[in-house]
Amino acid sequence: MPDDAALTHVDSGGAARMVDVTAKDVTARRAVAGGRVTTTAEVVGLLRRDGLPKGDALAVARLAGIMGAKRTPDIVPLCHPIALHGVTVELELGESTVDIVVTTRTADRTGVEMEALTAVAAAGLALIDMVKAVDPAAAIEAVRVLRKEGGKTGEWVRPEDRP
Repeated sequence: MPDDAALTHVDSGGAARMVDVTAKDVTARRAVAGGRVTTTAEVVGLLRRDGLPKGDALAVARLAGIMGAKRTPDIVPLCHPIALHGVTVELELGESTVDIVVTTRTADRTGVEMEALTAVAAAGLALIDMVKAVDPAAAIEAVRVLRKEGGKTGEWVRPEDRP
């Protein structure tokens, strides 16, 4: 970190604080985050057929992702509560993976990256809960912001995802 950069979530005495965003403009903001659940080809086959003992794991994961986005300020201590205007959770089945992509939208004074990341994690955890009887080794990997738009910084795209 550069010497002149201040820590935004720490006050002059070193105590954690929530950043005051009152003076920031309300703008349309969008964030996209991704992650992956690694499992087995057997589990993916069961997901394709809705054949898991606990039921429709993909539907549960989608709902968990949406609920996670909505509860982000309850989970991440210094995250601002914002009005979410949209959350989509996309799940793509691979050979032995489930890719999770979440898009969050708002019109507010601060971004929606943490909501997108929390949604990915919640969807992944729900999916693991649904498949653990068949694959106790299932894991979540690579939870990350893929892109964000709006606010002072405008558009940002993860460097390895640029064309």
